[in-house]
Amino acid sequence: MVNILHIDSSPRGERSHSRELSKEFVSSWKAAHPEDAIAYRDIGRHPVPHVNEAWIAAAFSPPETHTPELTEALRISDELIDEFLAADRYVFGVPMYNFNIPSTFKAYIDQIVRANRTFAVDAQGLRGLVEGKKAIIITARGSDFSPTSPFVAYDFQEPYLRAIFGFIGITDIQFINANSLNEGDARTQSLSEARAAIKNLITQW
Repeated sequence: MVNILHIDSSPRGERSHSRELSKEFVSSWKAAHPEDAIAYRDIGRHPVPHVNEAWIAAAFSPPETHTPELTEALRISDELIDEFLAADRYVFGVPMYNFNIPSTFKAYIDQIVRANRTFAVDAQGLRGLVEGKKAIIITARGSDFSPTSPFVAYDFQEPYLRAIFGFIGITDIQFINANSLNEGDARTQSLSEARAAIKNLITQW
């Protein structure tokens, strides 16, 4: 049995393309692999808190020195990291906002990228602790940021996500980027291509 963590980060409801496509992937996967377990978290509608001063003080001090207040400051982070580490694979639905990820997803990343939990600092330097995992990231973009587009240099979304998840040890990442979703006929083609990519990944992942 495979444990999958499915996360949506769009604040939109039925009009969200990233939600629609991530749901389609998970539903198709579940139909093909009914024995697998799927956990779901909606951080678009139920955001996690941003890192604050108490969080930083707690995260960078020995647990045995924590006051009840510092322990509480990391409670949500611990919960999110435990859930994250329990999964074997990840499905993320992520819209593009201003060439990057929504603040909801950035807040989530800041909660789970934590020293001594998902990465280590030792004599060899920085080392990711999340190993042997796979991720699929489904993005929704209003314009075309594909490799042949003149706007590709403005895509800070995919490079950032590859870098931050790679930093904690997740390097097996597949992207399904739905581009040109504000562009009429191009939107139809892009969504069709994304759905074809989903079907293809279901057989390979």
